[in-house]
Amino acid sequence: MKTDINTKANLAFIAFILISTVAGTIWYFLSENQYATYQIYTQDSVSGLIVDAPIEFHGVGVGRVKSIKLVNPHSVNVVLSIEKTAPVTSASVATITSRGLATRGFTGYVYISLEDVGTDFQKLAAGPGEGYPIIRTAPSKFVTLDTSLNQVSENVQAVTELLQSILDQQTVASLKQSADSLRQVTKVLAANTKKLNSIVANTERASNRFEPLLESSHDTVRALQTQILPEAHQTLSNLERASNRFEPLLDSSHDTVRALQTQILPEAHKTLANLDYLSTVLTGAANKINRDPSIMIRGAAPPPPGPGEVR
Repeated sequence: MKTDINTKANLAFIAFILISTVAGTIWYFLSENQYATYQIYTQDSVSGLIVDAPIEFHGVGVGRVKSIKLVNPHSVNVVLSIEKTAPVTSASVATITSRGLATRGFTGYVYISLEDVGTDFQKLAAGPGEGYPIIRTAPSKFVTLDTSLNQVSENVQAVTELLQSILDQQTVASLKQSADSLRQVTKVLAANTKKLNSIVANTERASNRFEPLLESSHDTVRALQTQILPEAHQTLSNLERASNRFEPLLDSSHDTVRALQTQILPEAHKTLANLDYLSTVLTGAANKINRDPSIMIRGAAPPPPGPGEVR
């Protein structure tokens, strides 16, 4: 009896194992039919990325990493299992991204993020010689606390080395001398605070006096614009009209001068010559009369010769 019970238990256990295996196989094939396989190639470091790492499309989980393989010293191949319902197209780009404080451990993990960055939404297909369709990749994003601390440490070390190279003994001495000079200037300014305040007050009073001068200058400019400049413009216009009237007068004056030169002046010159001749004749007659007033009575005929004179 006991043997029959053990046999039945073993048979039940074997049946359970068979049923579980069949159910698992069926579930596996059904689940595999719901996923499509893709691959990516990257030359960036994949430190922290492990098998079964999540794959997100615009922040929504759509699959898992199936395998990670080193192709050559500069390239890594990652096989992805992604739900067939995920909109993976030619516009999709994969980015290896870290999340959390570190790339590994409970404080953080590395996953693959998918996003659309183009307008070509054709379905991806495997090319000749390729096992699976290839998704394009973007540069990895590893912004974690440990990498940030390492970068900060490197930057601090670089700044320290730079300061050590700059702040040599001569530079430190120059800085001390500059500080002493600045201290002396501060003392001089503190000692002459009253004079500076007086200068500021005098400047303020002078600025108050400038206001009437500016106002008078403004009034002068306004007077120039409204009175003097219009009157000057009118005067210039009057002069222009007067100059237009002078032109006939100048033409007549030119004709008069030409007549003087060609007609009156020659006649006047001739008259003056005649007057000069007449004056000479009259002067000779006057001289004769002075020598012999009798000419006025007897005329200009010579007198009869006297005794002993020969005519």
